Amino acid sequence: MKTILISIKITLAFCVILFVGYVLLLWGFAAIVSPNHGEAETITLNGKVVGAANVGQQFSDVKYFWGRPSAVDYNGGGSGGSNKAVSNPEYLQEIETRIVKFLEAHPYLERKDLPSELVTASASGLDPHISPAAAQVQIRRVADARKTSEERITEILVHTTHQPLIGQAYVNVLELNVALDREESTMKLRE
Repeated sequence: MKTILISIKITLAFCVILFVGYVLLLWGFAAIVSPNHGEAETITLNGKVVGAANVGQQFSDVKYFWGRPSAVDYNGGGSGGSNKAVSNPEYLQEIETRIVKFLEAHPYLERKDLPSELVTASASGLDPHISPAAAQVQIRRVADARKTSEERITEILVHTTHQPLIGQAYVNVLELNVALDREESTMKLRE
């Protein structure tokens, strides 16, 4: 019996050391090494935090760029994909519905011009990025809604496009939309 009690105490001690200690070690490492000292990078507009840079958000207004659809409605607490196979009829119907809705909002596009990422959800359901091509097909709609030139929207898009050392270029949708709102605020102040 004495051996069992010692074994339980040792097991509990190692659980605390390994579970709590490991998490604290990783947190401490992130606090020292990461650019935000272990905190999530946030994006602000007019001094207010409008979102986390690494979590997608729903944008449906025509004056904003739209990101990837989310199978979990951008809920960070329940992230994940739909787990439906590409041959699943329900999944195919969801994709078709998204294509039709997107093309209705972009009548100048043809089905073949639509990047697949704008109608398919990411595996996490929280992807905050789209490709520059996915943003470019939306420029005309956003420019028309904001009553500005496509050239100016393109300039802002180019400015907010990230090109990593390794990998493909990407656009953070929240960062792009905040840049558009800042531009609009600046224009109103000048008037």
